[in-house]
Amino acid sequence: MTLGELEKKINQINRGTLKVYIGAAPGVGKTYTMLREANELKKKGIDIVIGFLETHGRKETFEQIGCLEIIPRKKILYKGTALEEMDTDAIIERNPEVVLVDELAHTTVPGSKYHKRYEDLEVLLNAGISVISTMNIQHLESLNDSVEQITGVRVRETVPDHILRMADEIELIDISPKALRDRMKEGRIYAPEKVEQALNHFFKTGNLIALRELALREVADDVDERLEAWERKRTLRGPWRKEEVIFVCTNLRHDSERLIRRGFRIAYRLKALWYVAYVKDHHPLTAQEKETLNKIKQLTERLGGIFEQYETGKRRNIFRELVKQMNEKNATQVIIGQSARTRWEEIKKGSVTQRLLREVRHMDVLIVADQISDPS
Repeated sequence: MTLGELEKKINQINRGTLKVYIGAAPGVGKTYTMLREANELKKKGIDIVIGFLETHGRKETFEQIGCLEIIPRKKILYKGTALEEMDTDAIIERNPEVVLVDELAHTTVPGSKYHKRYEDLEVLLNAGISVISTMNIQHLESLNDSVEQITGVRVRETVPDHILRMADEIELIDISPKALRDRMKEGRIYAPEKVEQALNHFFKTGNLIALRELALREVADDVDERLEAWERKRTLRGPWRKEEVIFVCTNLRHDSERLIRRGFRIAYRLKALWYVAYVKDHHPLTAQEKETLNKIKQLTERLGGIFEQYETGKRRNIFRELVKQMNEKNATQVIIGQSARTRWEEIKKGSVTQRLLREVRHMDVLIVADQISDPS
């Protein structure tokens, strides 16, 4: 064993463990269940504290706190207003065995050391403190497009998929859509003045059924992945499966992030290496284009992909450069968006999609539908 491998092994031993309670929607009982488990652990002699908790004014949840110790929140002054945030440094100084960190997808208040709660969570784990946390399925980064399609709402607070993948345990808190809507009507989730709007929008029965299915599938995929990983370690006989390489072609259009998320979902299920490619064919990029390019790069890296940018002096060489890179990387699957050309432009200049299908017959090609295009 090399020195680097030994250090990695030691870090894994010293690192805290992570458990995540996941649900299909607010109000299913994630925080309630987390607190109940915490009290049971405390009775068994485990040193456990509350690092951050959101009861959302729910009496039943508040009552579950019991005799659990709460680490006071840190006050941060922002534009003359005192805001409160989880005090990660105080938790590390207290050094409990386990800490509860509610609302994993939460964006921290301005002025905090980290922008997202999951970043604080990683600091706690690296300090050797185990964490129990909660999140809803709509906050998972790679499902962002699916959730918007289901609910009509673009979720802004997201958690990178690798955070959920590094959890030692994921537990689904499940409840039927009817029971969840009943809880809503009884005022056990939101304040009375918000109930009617919630029932007619996000909490519509159809939405809840679809979100529940997403949550069930995600947890089922996680179980499959853990079983498969265990089988790989146990058998150690040859390659587990054919090596797949996913190649996502992006530009600076509105659908690029959706293509990247689709690439990630496919790559994750196939345990595949995956690339996201952009070819620059004009100089210089506008400020808006630079911002879009930066977002594409950051999203790719957050999801664990490899972002690559190529350059060519002529627009007609973009296609050649992409095909060259696909072949060099031994891509097995290519993901592209719908052509931006009009039907008349395709007649005059030819279809990029058709050309691609001819050039890469040895690869599978997925053309992702444009959700906002006019079907007429």
